[in-house]
Amino acid sequence: MGKLAFLFPGQGSQAVGMGQGLKALGGEISALFDEADEALGGGLTSLMFDGPEDQLTLTRNTQPALVLTAMAAYRLVQQETDAKPDFVAGHSLGEYAAVCAAGGFSFADAVKLTRLRGDAMQQAVPAGVGAMAAMLNMEQAVVEAVCQDAEKESGKVCVPANYNNPAQIVISGHKEGVEKAVELAKERGAKRCVMLPVSAPFHCPLMQPAADAMADALGKTEFADLSIPLVANVNAAITTDATTVRNQLVEQVTGSVRWEASIRTMLEQGVDRFVEIGTGKVLTGMMRRIDKSAKAVNVAGPEDLDNLKALL
Repeated sequence: MGKLAFLFPGQGSQAVGMGQGLKALGGEISALFDEADEALGGGLTSLMFDGPEDQLTLTRNTQPALVLTAMAAYRLVQQETDAKPDFVAGHSLGEYAAVCAAGGFSFADAVKLTRLRGDAMQQAVPAGVGAMAAMLNMEQAVVEAVCQDAEKESGKVCVPANYNNPAQIVISGHKEGVEKAVELAKERGAKRCVMLPVSAPFHCPLMQPAADAMADALGKTEFADLSIPLVANVNAAITTDATTVRNQLVEQVTGSVRWEASIRTMLEQGVDRFVEIGTGKVLTGMMRRIDKSAKAVNVAGPEDLDNLKALL
């Protein structure tokens, strides 16, 4: 049997009601919800359980909520199985859960950092100035060329933000730049490009003010070397070094999420089983697009433990 990797999802997986099944388990898992509320001054868990949805989807709430459910699900896996991952990785925001799971910083710090990250990202670009779009079934080189040409023609920022899988690359930047890229892509035969309903243009140079804020906050956070190797978003490389991890968390605010390359790094290292830990099944779905032969399951709550045990 090959190696095992734990994956932690990013924004887009949130939903009202998230985490209720985990909170109901009591004990150490339930205590994480109380600890998160205490770290943020209250209110997060009630928003997760009861909404309203428009408040939960604000990035300042979404980010710590997803870290909380991911870490609660991770604690459940630790309690109920002997599974020891050979690697961890997290998609964008999920990288904070991955670092926390590998012992890089405390849970309370993970929650506080992701609240700050949400605020900093939202404040970096005024509403309506930025945009993101999913470019579907287009080759990487074509998407990159379209972004470069859109920047030249519009004089605005437009870059690849998420290399998710062979069928989906997300681009980000100024609204005019992204719209020009979509227009150019369609002129060049793209079948489907979808503007995304996002509150800010994540993972592009416009996020530099947020990167600066995170550099300051991460610089004041106590870090430890990781006990489980992390495959980083920014370069799909493996690291356990605390200083490297800290720097990469700053870089990923403006840099591309190289998710497909990260998965391929793990496959090359002999990983053949992947467990998505936290709310939703987004990464499990992406996995099928990257390598159908790899086995992947998600664990969002106790109802998923049988599937996990079958995988292990």
